[in-house]
Amino acid sequence: MGKKGKKEKKGRGAEKTAAKMEKKVSKRSRKEEEDLEALIAHFQTLDAKKTQVVETPCSPPSPRLNASLSTHPEKDELILFGGEYFNGQKTFLYNELYVYNIRKDSWTKVEIPNPPPRRCAHQAVVVPQGGGQLWIFGGEFASPDGEQFYHYKDLWVLHLATKTWEQVRSPGGPSGRSGHRMVAWKRQLILFGGFHESTRDYIYYNDVYAFNLDTFTWSKLSPSGTGPTPRSGCQMTVTPQGSIIIYGGYSKQRVRKDVDRGTQHSDMFLLKAEEGREGKWSWTRINPSGAKPTPRSGFSVAVAPNHQTLLFGGVCDEEEEESLEGDFLNDLHFYDPVRNRWFTGQLKGPKVEKRRRRRGRKAEPGGADKQEVKGPSTQEPLEVVREVVSEDGTVVTIKQVLAAQGMAGQLELDDDDSPEEAGVAPVEPSPRSNAMLTVKHGHLYLYGGMFEAGDRQVTLSDLYCLDLHKMEEWTVLVEMDPESQEWLEETDSDEDSEEAEGAEGGGEEAKEDSSEEEEDSGEEEEDSGEEGGGECWGVGGTLGGGGEGPAPPSSQFPSFFFGNKILKFTKFLLKLTLLCGLDGKESACNAGDPGLIAGLGRCPGEGNGYPAQYSCLETPMDRGAWWTTVHGVAQSQT
Repeated sequence: MGKKGKKEKKGRGAEKTAAKMEKKVSKRSRKEEEDLEALIAHFQTLDAKKTQVVETPCSPPSPRLNASLSTHPEKDELILFGGEYFNGQKTFLYNELYVYNIRKDSWTKVEIPNPPPRRCAHQAVVVPQGGGQLWIFGGEFASPDGEQFYHYKDLWVLHLATKTWEQVRSPGGPSGRSGHRMVAWKRQLILFGGFHESTRDYIYYNDVYAFNLDTFTWSKLSPSGTGPTPRSGCQMTVTPQGSIIIYGGYSKQRVRKDVDRGTQHSDMFLLKAEEGREGKWSWTRINPSGAKPTPRSGFSVAVAPNHQTLLFGGVCDEEEEESLEGDFLNDLHFYDPVRNRWFTGQLKGPKVEKRRRRRGRKAEPGGADKQEVKGPSTQEPLEVVREVVSEDGTVVTIKQVLAAQGMAGQLELDDDDSPEEAGVAPVEPSPRSNAMLTVKHGHLYLYGGMFEAGDRQVTLSDLYCLDLHKMEEWTVLVEMDPESQEWLEETDSDEDSEEAEGAEGGGEEAKEDSSEEEEDSGEEEEDSGEEGGGECWGVGGTLGGGGEGPAPPSSQFPSFFFGNKILKFTKFLLKLTLLCGLDGKESACNAGDPGLIAGLGRCPGEGNGYPAQYSCLETPMDRGAWWTTVHGVAQSQT
């Protein structure tokens, strides 16, 4: 009894502490919210001028994240609402409603009178009754400078049949929040977690609320057992047995003044309604087996046709007191609630792979430059064999192994090579977080999201589709070039600007260097000293040893940041291979030394020669010849 009493007292103490914190946050944020309420009211005044429904065919929506993407219960349509966009200086919030017609592959902007105020990080749930209803709760509004936040606690319903918005006012609901999760369960909406943030304080929630779709009333649930700790951005899905799964999420806590530490949760809980006891629920922690996703935040969730939960992307952050670095992801995971097991989503690859192999073998044997592709697959490296006839008639054989995965991992062997000949991997969404995800007729649709490149935030507006029955390859429905996106943030100094241009590969100097390289590509001799200098680029576009700064995670930078560098470095490697292996045999520079570059045992820059290794050359004379060729000066022999 004594131990039980202590436990109960400890639990009540935690509840009191949470209540005090919530009261403190509420008091400090009240002034901020009053300021933002005036701005929200201004936007609502503008929206009130709309008196009729207007449907306008349009181009795809602008880039955004933290919107909601839902499927129409009766039509082949996707419904996009809200979201946010940051251009480096200003934050934009939306309350636009877009409809994507799957069969026609077309977008329509639907303007309906009296919509919800602009918001992001809300939750949207579709239910079939009444011709289809889209329910929306909560979310946040931010000031243009992104320093102040207003968290909504309103509930709205869009009647899809009549195209009318309705605000449902019911007391006893959740407090204002964003990053929460909400699902439809029988004739109810079940809501969990989220967070509330002001300029100086924040609080995360782990409370559970239910909204009855028949009586339009809220009720707070008090499940028995030990449930998840407070968090936002978690996975929340309903199992075929009628239970609710909570997985992962993110939260942070203050370790000392002005220092916060974030936590990426990877635990899983089951919320189950107790049989024969209406309104009674219980928490149970479960430990699934299989290939679990790595801890992450900002991932996207949808439910597959077989009731499996699908998890895509996100970001894995590494936080220190004064810095935050992260790897953005684009992997796919499935959770089977029946077997309580995780699976990694593996794509089979397009059927065109077989045609690529045949096409490679049918190359004309008498050609001066022919290429053979041996056995490409999604799991094995791609071996490329090239035969080049030099000016004196010598036939040079070049063997190269290319990674079979990832868009950035493919090298351009020649300007005229086709994607099939170069072994280009299947198209896939770039790594990202906070994307929108939904499933319709067994097809997964992925829209938007964001990733970071240095200090720049790139917001996406592309749309991808994946057939979950075939699991072959992604299809691009809407393309986007992230490099064309405007970014208004200014660096502190010219030096910082130059460093940023170098890291992102988008500066004017990089473009000039690229154009000069293309003009001079036909010349046999070239000054390779610049290419062997300060930076060492790996095959996959990652920055290896020898750079001036720390190597940024490759998953944060799509291939467009590295195109020029990869092209220049590839041509340099090919010329180096020619110099090292003119006898027609396998080049001594890549003999039996597997590594980041095909045939090398270490990252370029770690060998005796920099940036490429020559420690495997047979004689000092060979090494001296290599050094003279690359650097333009003779090296003394020792």
